[in-house]
Amino acid sequence: MAGEYDIIISTKQKLNDVSSSFCLAKWLQVTIHLDKGHTHSCHHPSIHKIPLRELERDPAALHNTTYKQKQQAMMIDGVRPPECQYCWNVEDLPGDHYSDRYLKSADSQWAGEHMIQEVVERVKAGEKIKPRYVEVSFSNVCNFKCGYCTPLFSSKWVSEVENHGPYILASRRYPDVEHMKSSGSYPIHHKEYNPYVEAFWKWWPELVNELKVFRITGGEPLLDDNTFKIMDELIKTPNPEMELSFNSNLGVPRSIIDKYIKKINLLLENNYIRRSVLYTSVDGHGTQAEYGRHGLDYGAWLENVDSILARVPDLKMTIMCTTNILSITSFKKLLEDVLMLKKKHMNKFRTMPLTIDMSILRWPIHYCVSILPSKYADLMEDSLKFMIDNQENANGNAPYDGFFIFEIEKMKRFIETIRQPINQEHTTLEITKAQQDFKLFVDEHDKRRGTNFLKTFQELEEFYRECEQLCKNAIPAVNV
Repeated sequence: MAGEYDIIISTKQKLNDVSSSFCLAKWLQVTIHLDKGHTHSCHHPSIHKIPLRELERDPAALHNTTYKQKQQAMMIDGVRPPECQYCWNVEDLPGDHYSDRYLKSADSQWAGEHMIQEVVERVKAGEKIKPRYVEVSFSNVCNFKCGYCTPLFSSKWVSEVENHGPYILASRRYPDVEHMKSSGSYPIHHKEYNPYVEAFWKWWPELVNELKVFRITGGEPLLDDNTFKIMDELIKTPNPEMELSFNSNLGVPRSIIDKYIKKINLLLENNYIRRSVLYTSVDGHGTQAEYGRHGLDYGAWLENVDSILARVPDLKMTIMCTTNILSITSFKKLLEDVLMLKKKHMNKFRTMPLTIDMSILRWPIHYCVSILPSKYADLMEDSLKFMIDNQENANGNAPYDGFFIFEIEKMKRFIETIRQPINQEHTTLEITKAQQDFKLFVDEHDKRRGTNFLKTFQELEEFYRECEQLCKNAIPAVNV
């Protein structure tokens, strides 16, 4: 993509001219989990509670909480907010790496370098800025139980924990449902009254015209009625400058897929919205992907991706990979399927129908690649070579049906993360506990869900045995 690096470099310079920690995402982007009353700006920092007292005064407190305003002040002053450690880790890597602080702030859809001075001036004037990128989950209703997920985001996880209790690990109970309940973070059932959902619909008329991107997540949003209510509201009151996006596992019944296709085509064909992007999640290929995202049928997922791209010609789609330990052994096969889809659905009017994004999982740490020995980065070298060998032609002499520079850079970043020694975020003891937790988690996973880790991930048996030995040498840290 011509000029991409120049834009990122320019944005980086202008951000750092304000301060060494300034990031537009803290003002212009927000994710709101209405079923839990949580919010955070940028998807990397931990969520925090929305005080109901603040919300009663102003429904815009779904974004502008007192806590978040303190983090914003730190950024203006050049202080690194600890909750943004994901980006500080990337920026502190040897070499020239671009963290999401730069990549997000450079996104011209909702941010961009032209917004930097405007935000600074409005902050100095004491304004509370409306977000231009809003991501919302209305409920945790979901048909999957992904290994790195929790009851916070999956009703299937709720059912499992209620029936079998939490996983007893070396470092903790996972998930710690009692803590979730005592801290007020346990999801409100989707059929019960929810003051946060009520506040959202009060805020919506004020918010909608300012939006550049509105993204619905979950749970599984295609199983929630509010998702289709949003589409109906936009049919009645369009925003032709807005991108409407969805996160979906695409594992729902075909009747729901058909309903989604009908409504999204109506919105696009009548220019009620500017465009739509569907973000679908998968972290590996075949049975290995199905192990990590329990409930997934990889073949059905691939068929749904292909069908939607064919039936919604104006749609953009991104495959979101939450890259983790279980991703590394089958990733090249996933890339082969992605390349096939890119070539099949690209045409002269649709130069980027499908992209792949790699977000490095940080929590739970027992799924994080930072606990792997660095030699496991070698398993990803074939994936990187495949992407480079099939890179899109930025000179215009060939169709844009390969992998883009930003996709390849994220793969390089993922590999570098595996290769790096223990960073400042985790102590040696924490890594050891996480390796014990990994073994204990997959054993209990196999017992509860009828899976077989060693059969599915033969390439990781050596790592599993190392974790097993650590468990044999350890004294349990959790009182059952």
